Amino acid sequence: MEHPALLIIDMQNDFVREGAPLRVAQANDVIPKIRDVLAFFRSKKFPVFHILRIHRSDGSDVEITRKDLFSRHSFAVAGTPGAQEIDELTPISGEYVIEKTRMSAFIGTELDLMLRTLGITVLVVTGVQTPNCIRTTIFDAVAYNYPAILIEDATGAQSEEIHRANLRDIANIGISVVNAESLIKSLK
Repeated sequence: MEHPALLIIDMQNDFVREGAPLRVAQANDVIPKIRDVLAFFRSKKFPVFHILRIHRSDGSDVEITRKDLFSRHSFAVAGTPGAQEIDELTPISGEYVIEKTRMSAFIGTELDLMLRTLGITVLVVTGVQTPNCIRTTIFDAVAYNYPAILIEDATGAQSEEIHRANLRDIANIGISVVNAESLIKSLK
């Protein structure tokens, strides 16, 4: 693996913390494994991308399928504590923050341009939630011809059943699905 980059997707207060409007049930469980992978990437000075869903307060940039939900419980609103990445994963100097308004980290962002400019040859994907933002980012990575590796114990969904079903689908399109320990060993 020549030039990997780590993507940490949607690990924001509104998706992780108890009582959050769109809390993902497995989000707290994946934090330790994301931290392990993040620490390894930092130690090797590999690029890290913090992918954050950020919306306008009026919801004018929310996708059509979530307009009603947003009108009842706004989420990931720019400048609010809910939109901030959780403290355990706060970006450090030299890491990249990409804001998105859609599930995929590629749609309407500069992610592809930045990855190509940095010469990235493989994406390592972590975060939440497996059937939505993780899955769409993975599928778009394939569409842009990026090999990707999904870290199964550093990604999560609303249930283990949903998570596993999506991992099977992701593996069936040719994506490597490994655990954090295996990834770290393979990159050493």
